[in-house]
Amino acid sequence: MNWLKMIRLGMIHMATAVSLVPITGVLNRIMIHELGIMASVVAALIILPHLFSPIQVFIGQFSDRHPLWGYRRTPYIALGIILCVVGSALTPFAAFAMDANFWPGLMLALLIFGMWGIGFNVAVVSYLSLASDLSPSHLRSRTIAVMWFMMITAVIGTAIGAGRALEDYSPTRLIEVFAICAGVALLISVLGLIGLEPRNAVPVSHEERHSAVDSVRTVVSDPLARRFFVYLMLMLSAILGQDVLLEPYGAQAFAMNVRDTTQLTATWGGATLLALLLHGVFFSRWLSNKRGATIGGIIAASGLTLIALSGILHLQPLFVPSVALLGFGTGIATATNLALMLDMTTPQQVGLFIGAWGVADAAARGLGNLLAGIIRDITALVVGPTGAYVTVFLIEALILCTALILLRTIDVSAFRSQRRELGQLVAVIGDA
Repeated sequence: MNWLKMIRLGMIHMATAVSLVPITGVLNRIMIHELGIMASVVAALIILPHLFSPIQVFIGQFSDRHPLWGYRRTPYIALGIILCVVGSALTPFAAFAMDANFWPGLMLALLIFGMWGIGFNVAVVSYLSLASDLSPSHLRSRTIAVMWFMMITAVIGTAIGAGRALEDYSPTRLIEVFAICAGVALLISVLGLIGLEPRNAVPVSHEERHSAVDSVRTVVSDPLARRFFVYLMLMLSAILGQDVLLEPYGAQAFAMNVRDTTQLTATWGGATLLALLLHGVFFSRWLSNKRGATIGGIIAASGLTLIALSGILHLQPLFVPSVALLGFGTGIATATNLALMLDMTTPQQVGLFIGAWGVADAAARGLGNLLAGIIRDITALVVGPTGAYVTVFLIEALILCTALILLRTIDVSAFRSQRRELGQLVAVIGDA
C-alpha cells in the first residue's frame, strides 16, 4: 500500500460522493420547495441507501467467496458505481413524474431511488473491502483518512460546481447538471479502479463479517455498550437529521435561489473539513475524546439553535454562519466520536462492535431524516412552513443536548476494564 493506491481508493470514494451531493443538496430543495412534495416523502426516498445498508454484509460475504475473472472486489465496485450513478442521473425524472402524477411517479421514484441506494451500498462495501484487502493493519487508519478527506473535498467541489451551474435554474438545466455529475463520477471511478486490484491476489488481511443482528445482540448484552449505542444514535440523528431540510429551509425562510441553497452544502462541508484538520493537528493533543465529543456537540447544538433563530428573526446574515458553525461542530464531533467508537471496541470482537456502530450510524441517519420530514409536514399545518422548519431544528438541538447528558454517564475505562473474555460473552449470548 502506497500513497498512489490510497489516492486511487479515495477517487472511488469521491465518485459516490459526487453522485450523492446533487440529490441531498439540490433535488431535496427542488422537490420540497418548487414542486411542493411532502418533506416526509422526500426524506423517505433519500434515506433508501441507509435502509438498504444491511445488504452490505451479504454483498461483502458474497464477494469474499465468489471472485469474478480473478478479481474479488473490482467487478462488484463497478456494478455498484454503475447502479449508483445511473440511478442518481435519473432521479430528476422521478421528481418531475411525481409532480405530474403523484402515485405513478412515486412508483417510478421508488425504482430509481432504490437503484441508487442499492448501487451505493454495493459500491461502498466493495471498495472498503478492497481498502482492507490492500492495507496492512498499521496503514489502514491512514488509508481511511485519505479516503475521507478526498470524499469531503468532493462534496465541497460538487456543491460549488452544481450551484454555479444552476444559477439560472430550469428543469432542463437541472437534468443536464445531474447528467454531468453522473459522468464525472463515472470517469473518476474508472480512473481510480482500473488496475488497482491485482488479479488473483491474496488479501493482506481477512476479517470475519458479522450480520447486523449479531452485532446489535453483542452490544445490547453489555449495559455500557448499550448506553453508548443509544448515545450514538441520538447524537447522529440530531446532527445529521437536518440534511433533507436545510436547503428548502433557506428557500422558504430567506427566498434563496437554487445556487445559494446548494452552496450551503459547500459551507457545511468546508467547516466540517476545517474542524477535522484542526482536530487532527491541534485539538487532539490536549482534548480527550469524551471532552472533544462534548465540545463538538455543544457547538453543533448552538449551530442548530442559531439556524432556527435566524428564521424566527428573519436574519439571513445569521443563517449562513450558523450553517458553518453546525458544520464545524459536526467535524469535531465526528473525529472524537470515531475515536470513542474505537475505544468502545475490544480487540477480540472488533468486527462485531464496529458492525454495531455502523448499524447505529445508518439507523440514526435514516431515522433522523425521516422524522425531520414527518415533523416538518405535521407542524406546518399548525405554525406554517417556516415555523415548521424552525421547530425541527430546535427539536434536533434538544435531542443533541439529551445525547450530551447521556455521554456524561459513559465511562470508557470502565467498559474496557469490565469486559469479559470472548468465550464467556458468546456463551451468555448463546444462552439468551
